[in-house]
Amino acid sequence: MERTINPDKGIYPATPDYVHALEVTGAGRLLFVSGTMGLDVIGRAPESLEEQLDLVWANLRRILTEADMTTDNIVRVTSYLSDPDHAEKNQAARLEALGARRVPTTAIVVRTLTPEWMIEIEIVAAA
Repeated sequence: MERTINPDKGIYPATPDYVHALEVTGAGRLLFVSGTMGLDVIGRAPESLEEQLDLVWANLRRILTEADMTTDNIVRVTSYLSDPDHAEKNQAARLEALGARRVPTTAIVVRTLTPEWMIEIEIVAAA
C-alpha cells in the first residue's frame, strides 16, 4: 500500500511531475537498482540524449521484468545528468515511462565516468 505525502503548507510546493514523499507499507519485496545507463546490449552509448533515455528506460523495464515487477512498482527515481540542459528531456522521459504515476525524484548534475554517457538512472521498487 502506498500513501503520497505531499504537504502544501510550511514547505515549497511539489511540481506536478513528482511528490515530496511516498510512504510504502506492507511491501514484501524491495528492489534497489544500480545506476542504469542508456547503453545497448553490447554496452554502446548512442550519440543522442533521446536514444540514451529510450535505452535507459528499456533497460530499467527489463530489470523490473526479471524481478516480476513493472514501472508501477517504482517508488523512487534518482537521475544523474552530465549536463543541466538534459533536465527537461529527462523529466519528459520519466513522465512518459511512469504514466500518471508520481514518485519522489531527484536529478543531479555530475561528471560521468565516460564522456559518452549523458544519463544514468537508479530506482527503488517495491512489491
